[in-house]
Parts: sequence; C-alpha cells; structure tokens
Amino acid sequence: MANYKILLADDEAALRFLLTETLADEGYEITEAEDGKEALGYLQAESYDLIILDYMMPERTGVEVCEWLRTNENPNRQAPVILLTAKALEKDRERAKAAGVTQYIVKPFSPLQLVDTVEALIHRSGA
Repeated sequence: MANYKILLADDEAALRFLLTETLADEGYEITEAEDGKEALGYLQAESYDLIILDYMMPERTGVEVCEWLRTNENPNRQAPVILLTAKALEKDRERAKAAGVTQYIVKPFSPLQLVDTVEALIHRSGA
C-alpha cells in the first residue's frame, strides 16, 4: 500500500499520540502539529492526502485553518478534512461545513472509528 500522508493537528498531546499510533499501525505516514499556526506552516510546505484538525486549538481553530486551506493557493486545497470536536451544536456543524470541512467527528470517539473515516475519505478522493 502506498504510504498516504496525513497531517494531524491537535493541541492535546495524549490524543495526538494515540491517534498517531493508531494511524501509523495502519500504514499511514503522520505529521503532527500542536496548534493551528503550525498546521498552516505544514500545509503550505507539504502535500497531504488527508488532514485531521481539532476544532479548538491555540493560534488558529480547526475551522479557521480549513477556511484558509480552501481559499488560499496551497498544495492541499482539495484534500479531505476531518474536524475533531467536542462541540456538537448544529451551528458549529454549519460553520464547519461552510469552512469546507469534509467530515465532522464528535469527541469522544474511538480511534478505530477515525481509521474507518480516514480510509473511506482517502479512497473516495481517489488518492
């Protein structure tokens, strides 16, 4: 299997570690960012097959990062984005959708649920 590259941006180190381990076990190559600003730096420099963003991060929220991603020239403009969030309110979902988020996962979730979503999105985007 080709190594698909995933950018994972979450300010919670324990969750990032868990997700990185889980996804790496599935053969994905993970780049970790601990806040929205760091994520933007990676997104400008590298090309990814999929992007996972936490909603609430320092510097820039996941939704702000996604808005930037979809409206600025960068190698990841078309990449699927998964937004991880503890906010399950309808208005938050609407905002995420408007920003161009592909899929919304509400915390707490199981890492295997995330893996299933990642696989479905990567194969759907024909990467």
